[in-house]
Amino acid sequence: MRRPLYLEGGLCLIGEALVETGLLIEDGVIASIGEAPPAGARRVDARGLRVLPGLVDIHGDAFERQIMPRTNVHFPMPLALADTDRQLAANGITTAYHGLTLSWEPGLRSVAAGREFMEALDAARPALSVDNRVQLRWETYAFEAVDSVLEWIGGPGRPALAFNDHMAATMRRIKNNDMAKIRDWSARAGLTQDEYLRQANEVAGRADAVDGMIRKLAAAARATECVMLSHDDYTVDDRILYRGLGASVAEFPMVLDAAKNAVENGEHTVLGAPNVVRDGSHTGALHAADCIEDGLCSVLASDYYYPAMLAAVNRLVAERGLDLTAVWKLVSTNPAEAMRLTDRGELAVGKRADLVLALGDPGALTLAATAVEGHVVWGSADLLERVH
Repeated sequence: MRRPLYLEGGLCLIGEALVETGLLIEDGVIASIGEAPPAGARRVDARGLRVLPGLVDIHGDAFERQIMPRTNVHFPMPLALADTDRQLAANGITTAYHGLTLSWEPGLRSVAAGREFMEALDAARPALSVDNRVQLRWETYAFEAVDSVLEWIGGPGRPALAFNDHMAATMRRIKNNDMAKIRDWSARAGLTQDEYLRQANEVAGRADAVDGMIRKLAAAARATECVMLSHDDYTVDDRILYRGLGASVAEFPMVLDAAKNAVENGEHTVLGAPNVVRDGSHTGALHAADCIEDGLCSVLASDYYYPAMLAAVNRLVAERGLDLTAVWKLVSTNPAEAMRLTDRGELAVGKRADLVLALGDPGALTLAATAVEGHVVWGSADLLERVH
């Protein structure tokens, strides 16, 4: 049995405040706060460090770059997953939902590639250092993915389900002869531009059957208590529709009215941490930092860049003058709540000992260590020297 671990003298985020105290970790959970450690416990001198709940990332697809770092240059899935896992740990992300897109496209986002990913993740999970999970990003026109989604939503790892409709935007680009993105998407799918256009037009013909497919998957997800998210709500009606189907999280709402409607109904709204770091959306969508200040964003996700989560926290504190204890909830407590992960997201007795240790002042934090269930999965040399 592993000896208990005692973090001594760190500034721990307890509730709404940073408190200098001791934290005892035993059997993967926080066993006590502020009490003397038992004899024989391993001790870590945490003085000068901030001890914070581990980051919970509910939407990240940066793993795709490990699978296909260049167009149609593929690497083995186990290698890509191992590399992704190391990146997550090095960025303080202790729980990660990989945004696995299931599309009508062939190639990287095909159903076959999705199945390969799911099988590889199930096989690799015991050896991975952080809690790797899946958000099934189902493109609502991808009828070929429906059977797989039905199979997976109640299976190992308890994946979440997001409803994505990018067909309307795709057809607008085609209609307006905006071919820059079409070229990118064609390359990702391993198709010529003409082949991609033919397939997109064919799939667009499924429009009349889409609503029935959405309702079929939503009913199955409700039956398995699968967390559902709507993606890119363009109108209040979109949010109302998906709320009625059981999707309790608004992910990347595209307009303020949709975000406001979600907040008014007690729902979490998710925006991208890169949006904060870059001071705006690269697609011209809502400005995340403004939404946070206005109470319209309760969760920040890595989206496509894992380092953005901690960087976004620093920027919100340093440049917007927000309080670290409040901002940290955007990347820990709130995403855990949104995904119904009641065992993590805060430092409290009985919760999983998923945490990060950080150096520096609020607004300029750097990661010193990441621990998952009390095991240090990434740590600087300076931190390791503090263990005795």
